[in-house]
Amino acid sequence: MSKSKIVKANKKIEEKVVKTYTTIENGAVEGFGNISDKFVDKYLAKDGESAQDAKKRIEAEQNQREKTNIDIINKHR
Repeated sequence: MSKSKIVKANKKIEEKVVKTYTTIENGAVEGFGNISDKFVDKYLAKDGESAQDAKKRIEAEQNQREKTNIDIINKHR
């Protein structure tokens, strides 16, 4: 087999592997997102709040806690 045929064969294998990996990765990320949304919706969302709104609220609360913690640390230095 010439070098050109080997290169072409390797390129086909590479494309197939990358395509398969991408499919698996996208499925895993989408599955995690779905599970995360269901968890937030069931346990963390307040009445009438969507999962996305709850995630934004939780992130804002976390950022505020971190800012407060940094302020407390800086105050005691």
